[in-house]
Amino acid sequence: MLNLTVQKYLLVLLSFSLFQGCSETEVPKRASTVSSNVEVIAQTFTIPVLNRKRNLRIYLPPDYHTSDKHYSVIYMHDGQNLFDDVTSYVGEWNVDETLNKLFVEKGLSIIVIGIDNGQDKRMNELSPWPNSKYGAAEGEHYMEFIVKLVKPFVDKNYRTLSDQKNTAIMGSSMGGLISHYGIFNYPDTFSKAGIYSPSYWFSDEVFKFSDAKKLHKNSKLFILVGRKEGPGMVKNVNKMSNQLITNGLNLEQIKTKVVKGGEHNEKLWSSEFSETIQWLFSEQLKKIIKK
Repeated sequence: MLNLTVQKYLLVLLSFSLFQGCSETEVPKRASTVSSNVEVIAQTFTIPVLNRKRNLRIYLPPDYHTSDKHYSVIYMHDGQNLFDDVTSYVGEWNVDETLNKLFVEKGLSIIVIGIDNGQDKRMNELSPWPNSKYGAAEGEHYMEFIVKLVKPFVDKNYRTLSDQKNTAIMGSSMGGLISHYGIFNYPDTFSKAGIYSPSYWFSDEVFKFSDAKKLHKNSKLFILVGRKEGPGMVKNVNKMSNQLITNGLNLEQIKTKVVKGGEHNEKLWSSEFSETIQWLFSEQLKKIIKK
């Protein structure tokens, strides 16, 4: 019997494939919800070794073009689902609307880079470890692509704060798993991780890996799971959280949240995004308040 979360994921893939296969007259009409300060970067990027092309979507803070400031950056997976209902296949995260609101209400300015997923290759690309049912692990190549190609391009072409302290990684499901892997395997690159509904079930290696790796003292992890996501999801999140605390992370470095009634979908992830960002970037918010 397949894990409930896996069943939902496979249904999503099926529905996405069916949507992609519809004729123009069959495709349901959806209005674009993307904000004017989001765009697709003109250049197409290729993942080395895998030789797959990928688009990047960038959110620039409302004051980007009217200031000379430099900004923290969040690298997020599943770029199609972050900003626009038209490009998403099961709903969007409302990342742009949420950050625009935080800019107005809190003065928080952050750049977001959304990396499009590989559709039918998604599970493999976001997997750091192989799985006998789901195939090869390509997560190491994908993360090297972000760290060695995407990030240098972004830092060169946009006004970023490129240091570890100002760089975050975030995703959900398999994107949560690769975000967990990313901050632990590249602690000199990322100091913050939003780990939503992580697929810790995919491989027990994640627990051994996390036990062996060390994070910097300024690292922060926000781990989120919904109570209705599946029988093993909450258990695995609590197991990981307890392991990390036992290994030395304090409550200023790790926040674990179990959402009552939360399911494995964009509705959950979108609803918790604002709180997550404010917690991960709390030091930046404190500096804004002091000014």
